[in-house]
Amino acid sequence: MAHPVDVISELTADHREMDETFDIITQAVPAADRRTAAERLTVELVRHTVAEEQHLFPVVRAVFPDGNLIADREIADHARMEKILKDLEGLDADRPDFDRLVAALRAEVTAHVWEEEENLFPRLREACAQEALETMGDRIRRAKMLAPSPPDTPPATVPLAPGLGLVDRARDLVTGGGGGR
Repeated sequence: MAHPVDVISELTADHREMDETFDIITQAVPAADRRTAAERLTVELVRHTVAEEQHLFPVVRAVFPDGNLIADREIADHARMEKILKDLEGLDADRPDFDRLVAALRAEVTAHVWEEEENLFPRLREACAQEALETMGDRIRRAKMLAPSPPDTPPATVPLAPGLGLVDRARDLVTGGGGGR
């Protein structure tokens, strides 16, 4: 039987996958491939942030005296990332705004990842038993598996909801919601 993967390893693996997708966006040619990679990143990032919000942050709030502050800051980071993702929606990848927004998103994600990996994750490892970390990892892995996969040809493979863009549709599909943020 495979050794259980804890929440820290699970989320860190997501971080590396996002790094790879950012690299594809910045290096891909033609523009359609860059656009497709950006749409894939949108779904990956939404799946990741929703999993954190549902399964990690409640534990952070419960375990740390400053847990509410930490979780609220992380959720604010997520909101800034989703705002940039929404600004990217429908933007042609050969427009200068596309590169500027991808760079802004990458900076936001990089700062968020650094904060988690350098501060939150070590504190979590210290505060929680390994079994609890593995249980959280399993919950996050299952939540991501139940969520839709990043589309191969978005947005056609993500069901359309009137008035909602890819970010809102992805969030609704992941959370089972019905109206975006």
